[in-house]
Amino acid sequence: MELKMTKTLFALVCLSCCVWAQEGTGPFPAVMEQDPGLPTHTVYRPKELAALRGQKLPIIAWGEGGCSNNGAFYRNFLGEISSHGFLAIATGPPQAPPATGNPGRGGPATKSSQLIDAINWAFAENGRKDSQYYNRLDTSKVAVMGHSCGGIQALAVGEDARIKLIGNWSGGLYTTPPNGAGAATEIVPKEQLDKLHSPVFYISGDSTDIAFANTNDDFKRITKVPAFRAYKDGVGHGGTYTQPNGGDFGKVAVALLEWQFKGNQEAGRMFLGANCGLCQDSKWHVEKKGIE
Repeated sequence: MELKMTKTLFALVCLSCCVWAQEGTGPFPAVMEQDPGLPTHTVYRPKELAALRGQKLPIIAWGEGGCSNNGAFYRNFLGEISSHGFLAIATGPPQAPPATGNPGRGGPATKSSQLIDAINWAFAENGRKDSQYYNRLDTSKVAVMGHSCGGIQALAVGEDARIKLIGNWSGGLYTTPPNGAGAATEIVPKEQLDKLHSPVFYISGDSTDIAFANTNDDFKRITKVPAFRAYKDGVGHGGTYTQPNGGDFGKVAVALLEWQFKGNQEAGRMFLGANCGLCQDSKWHVEKKGIE
């Protein structure tokens, strides 16, 4: 009995470790860490930076859903992105998942300014000679992304001239101020959409997603920059982020970043043309503006 219990406990511990430290499917196995120079965030990067062989990492600043202060909740999704040669910086320090499975907020609600903090830190590290990131980051390729509250935060800072891409995952701007749990979310007026200067990609769940209507409304209002809107049947507001390697949303995110920041035209086929990859999948629904 004692041996059986020991084996069971060992299996549970190993499973927890594997989930906690998922490395992604890309050519650069990822690591999640808290950098002492940015203790308010969680950093996802290729584990072996020397393996990049001169390839520079584009920068992704990620905002947490629920304005959560736990930068580890989207670890499967962000680890997958990082494993394909990207530096992803999430708001909030990394916190182990609680036994209840409820991620909680993990501290005070995050703010959109923390996305700018992440970008500023990355730029500084790229220029600091003692940094492991010295001359290893591509500061010409910066994206802000986020889920729910984090998606709203991405739009809130989207006018920053350094930002070249916005990814909004179930985070359309509110037409009516939220109550209750959503009250921690910053109120960003719809007029902010007119201040954006880079392409915007909206990905969400289906009509059961609480952000569905707001996301659709955002997309309709955008007229000055290219915009892409897609949602998948059978997926709710929680998306697929916690599935292995971020699930379907992880695949979409990697393809988007590979196309936009690395010129990967094969990856771009997921979004381009009347017969785009997502367009041909009956579970996905796609609309586009300024994107052929």
